[in-house]
Amino acid sequence: MSDFEKAADGAKMDFAKDMSYGDYLGLDAILSAQHPLSDAHDEMLFIIQHQTSELWMRLAIHELQAARGVMLQNDLQPAFKMLSRVARIFEQLNNAWDVLRTMTPSEYTAFRPSLGNSSGFQSHQYRLVEYLLGNRNEALMKLHKHKAAAYDALSAELAQPSLYQVAIDVTCKRLEVAPLAGQPREGDWQADPAIQDLWQKVYENPNTHWELYELAEKLVDLEDYFRRWRFNHVTTVERIIGFKRGTGGTSGVAYLRKMLEVELFPELWNVRGAL
Repeated sequence: MSDFEKAADGAKMDFAKDMSYGDYLGLDAILSAQHPLSDAHDEMLFIIQHQTSELWMRLAIHELQAARGVMLQNDLQPAFKMLSRVARIFEQLNNAWDVLRTMTPSEYTAFRPSLGNSSGFQSHQYRLVEYLLGNRNEALMKLHKHKAAAYDALSAELAQPSLYQVAIDVTCKRLEVAPLAGQPREGDWQADPAIQDLWQKVYENPNTHWELYELAEKLVDLEDYFRRWRFNHVTTVERIIGFKRGTGGTSGVAYLRKMLEVELFPELWNVRGAL
């Protein structure tokens, strides 16, 4: 018996009647979901890059919704773990850009016509992440009208307070101050003075308000990684297509650079200068 056979001795080998690793993960469906529309070698990279990003975003949504749920119950400790996980998900998504950047402009041009008008701009999961965090540009809902399930998921999210609004509500409750409505998150990214003052009370007395202090830092950490993801997105697009318009019709790099200005939790960033 070889060393390998000795090491594997006792391992189950027959899965004709039992669930295997591939069965549990649904690998047949996942690994057969790549359908390049050209003969270009690099189209497979492009497809897998975006499919895996969508899987990570699905997990981010799962974690953000769960974090909001426990925060609504005024239970912050479980939310800390979930928010940390979302930050690390975006770290993983950041690392994925390094793989995509191995594709040159010439290689992308070889299959770009196959994309038609499809674009990551149309990702309903990315939009759901933004809606969950508080960036609620409702005008973009029309992008998802043709997909009932996606449209309904986004509509359901808009009917709930964002995760940031819930964080503000919990902070108001614990500091025993009147409830504050979050700043409208469509185009106006200035910090709301009342909300900034709220966070300043926390940061000026972290030992007294330790859980709120930790919540604030978890949110900042999450946005930090989210911002890096946006920056790497811009850099990758500029490196591969320059300043061409995006396949979905946006201005491409110019649009993505504009999105770099968006702050999800502006009061948490501004309070640093006020301390």
